[in-house]
Amino acid sequence: MSLIVSNLSKKYGTKTVLNNLSFEMPKPGVYALLGTNGAGKTTSIRMMLGMLAKDSGEVLWNGKPLDTGTCNVGYLAEERGLYPKYPLMDQLVYFAGLRGVSKAEAKKRIRYWAERLQVEEYLYPAKPAAGKGRARAKAQKPKLADQLSKGNQQKIQFMIALISDPELLILDEPLSGLDPVNTDLFKAVIREEIAKGRYLIMSSHQMATVEEFCTDITILHRSEALLQGNLNEIKKGYGRVNLRLKTEQDISSYIQRAGVTQLTEKEYEYQLKVTGEDQANQLLAQLMNDRVRVITFDLREPSLHEIFVSTVGGEVHETE
Repeated sequence: MSLIVSNLSKKYGTKTVLNNLSFEMPKPGVYALLGTNGAGKTTSIRMMLGMLAKDSGEVLWNGKPLDTGTCNVGYLAEERGLYPKYPLMDQLVYFAGLRGVSKAEAKKRIRYWAERLQVEEYLYPAKPAAGKGRARAKAQKPKLADQLSKGNQQKIQFMIALISDPELLILDEPLSGLDPVNTDLFKAVIREEIAKGRYLIMSSHQMATVEEFCTDITILHRSEALLQGNLNEIKKGYGRVNLRLKTEQDISSYIQRAGVTQLTEKEYEYQLKVTGEDQANQLLAQLMNDRVRVITFDLREPSLHEIFVSTVGGEVHETE
């Protein structure tokens, strides 16, 4: 199996919203489509899935044009796509049927994912308890989509994306609207899908989360792909130039003498930019020579967040 996206382009009138996007996934893994607002990420995904007509280009799955009628694709859209006034169970069974899953099998999968994503109470209302000498409690009605919080709606939509056991899984801002507990829950499920050998495309503004999963990236800005490739190789190209240094005293004078750029400082914890390992080690040697106690010395490559900001313009000061 492989996914090849070649020269995808889209215009609305004279405005280009995507210009010749190309990338490949020759094996299972996670590919990240990143970009500023309006850069063309969602447009790219919609053209890949045939939801939006292409002006040019092609999308090949296993050497043939990608067809969602024959390729088992799961898609979690950024926008809420549930019918607000229909019971959730009915919608799940309906969407499973569209993906070729029988009703009986859909019910089994819905039960599994309801438990896994902790939404059983919304799909399986508790039966009223029988009582002697008192009126029987009314049965609870099935929940409707608009009765759920934004985060729980996201869980239901995630179930819809997963219910066909897809080979290709496309997640557009999957963690939007989730609290920290449910964010970790979604991450755990994503890791499970990766372990199953899925092809996964992720679009997100949460760079730290993308960095946990992705192996290759494209950064889009104003319809153009500004940076593409393997994330580890991209990081190596920048070098280890970010230094986090924590001491028990003010070392501003040492930093100035070493010619190191100071980005931030808080209670003797410094975020620094160095030219490379030699400059960082020279600073450390001077501190040690003067018996300055060093608590933390962390020299690292830039994060994806920093790479993203430097690619699309501007600077970032990270204090993780």
